[in-house]
Amino acid sequence: MTAASYAIALGSNRATRYGTPRATLRAAMAMLEGVTAVSPIIDSAPLGPSVRRFANAAVLIESALSPPEMLDRLKAMERHFGRRRGQRWGTRPLDLDIILWSEGCWEGRGLVIPHPAFRERRFVLDPLNAIAPAWRDPITHRTIKQLANRRRHG
Repeated sequence: MTAASYAIALGSNRATRYGTPRATLRAAMAMLEGVTAVSPIIDSAPLGPSVRRFANAAVLIESALSPPEMLDRLKAMERHFGRRRGQRWGTRPLDLDIILWSEGCWEGRGLVIPHPAFRERRFVLDPLNAIAPAWRDPITHRTIKQLANRRRHG
């Protein structure tokens, strides 16, 4: 497979051996291979019952990995940072999600690209808009900038 681009969302709302959630995101971004763009880190309210605020960011990655291979790499990284399976909306040392893939859509076991909920999440759209405003959602054909503006004003 030739290199493709991935948009990856990062989140953390629990301190790790790397420090605060913001420090955890910086450490994770430094460990990712093929990073071509890094967004600012923002703070956001949690979804669900968690009370801890999140640090969120986005990166663009160039990689020859297939979407399932990229997912496996990201899940291994989450485990390295202390992520364990458990409560769906609980605290997380590190959450890494594939949001978009330059090759379009993908659906397979445990993975759907584009991420099904990304259009509704400002904590994903705002960081992604900072680094890839012209990237188009392959389903709605709207740019990230358009989607972010709709969330902000809608």
